[in-house]
Amino acid sequence: MLKKIPSYVIVIFIAIFMLTCEPSEKNPLTTVLASSNPKISAIINNLEAHELQVRFTQIHRLNDSIYFKDYDFQVDKNQYFYPASTVKFPIAVLALEKLNETQNITRDTKFYIEGDTVETTFSKEISKIFAVSDNAAYNRLFEFLGANSINNRLLEKGISPVRIAHRLSVPDAADVTTLPLILYLNDSTTTSLSPSINTAPKTLRLKGITKGSGFYQGEVLMEKPFDFGLKNYYPIAAQHQVLKRVIFPQHFKLSERFNITKVQRDFLLNTMQTLPKNAGYLSDDYYDSYVKFFMFGDRKEAIPDHIKIFNKVGYAYGTLTDCAYILDTKNNIEFMVTASLLVNKNGVFNDNVYEYEEIGIPFLAQLGRELYEMEKQRKKKDHGKIKL
Repeated sequence: MLKKIPSYVIVIFIAIFMLTCEPSEKNPLTTVLASSNPKISAIINNLEAHELQVRFTQIHRLNDSIYFKDYDFQVDKNQYFYPASTVKFPIAVLALEKLNETQNITRDTKFYIEGDTVETTFSKEISKIFAVSDNAAYNRLFEFLGANSINNRLLEKGISPVRIAHRLSVPDAADVTTLPLILYLNDSTTTSLSPSINTAPKTLRLKGITKGSGFYQGEVLMEKPFDFGLKNYYPIAAQHQVLKRVIFPQHFKLSERFNITKVQRDFLLNTMQTLPKNAGYLSDDYYDSYVKFFMFGDRKEAIPDHIKIFNKVGYAYGTLTDCAYILDTKNNIEFMVTASLLVNKNGVFNDNVYEYEEIGIPFLAQLGRELYEMEKQRKKKDHGKIKL
């Protein structure tokens, strides 16, 4: 016969249970994306068409410790989106890393690509990547690294899944052999870096790898879905991993960090948040938010000095992506967000008819503002003074 359990034992058991079992935490993205703002609802009311994926990271500081809380909305590494220029971010970091491993050259070494007419430096090309998302700058660093080296270095650091396979916006984008770099050792002496032969990419097998109802091949409309199977693959998870390792290297094991010096990292951070006007681009076309979609992308006025956005955007084939660490030094606010969405109402690719300005960028800007306001209101009793 079972003994009756004393009531005080039951009370103690319930108390312990209540203390150790926290109620399920609400995903803040659920609140933000439920906003009545039409810039948000335009996407949320047609989620299937827009293929939205978002990862948001709250950053908690306690004394010298930092910990992250990640929240996802529809993030799926197996759901393909075209990463466009976001792939320039890891290539810029890996170029700095390779410079550390190559004798007699630095980021200020002058070089040119065989057959190219532009003489430049690694510093200049990295600056162009972040200031105005220059395709030619990415392609020059791609020749320096080679696809095999890019992918192997990322995987060795635990950054996956990822597949960088081609250059951007050139006829020979997928050529597996890189072009030689001609380096100036001084004003009159040059040397060359040999080309590399890389592995040809295999066709990706992912959800959404074919999209739309047609695409233009030259002037001819092909009435079938566009196949992204041989394109670059850089999903939300991998983008966020690269960003975290650059902004918070101390949070990772040495084997997972990028092998760059403090001087190189300081240069990289400064370059990532530099506005076009501060990088020498003074045309009216290069306003502050030219490549800063979150918070300011739908506005052309100056970004306040106390708000720094360390990011890399991408837009092509109707897909918009931004991966950013946002820091407000005045109000002591910081968070990370990576988001991607498709804006291609007619379902045709390569026709240059995409709703970037009408729908896509306004959504990302409002998403950034909603997250910022939420973080501004959130009590941060654990939040010490922010230092990068």
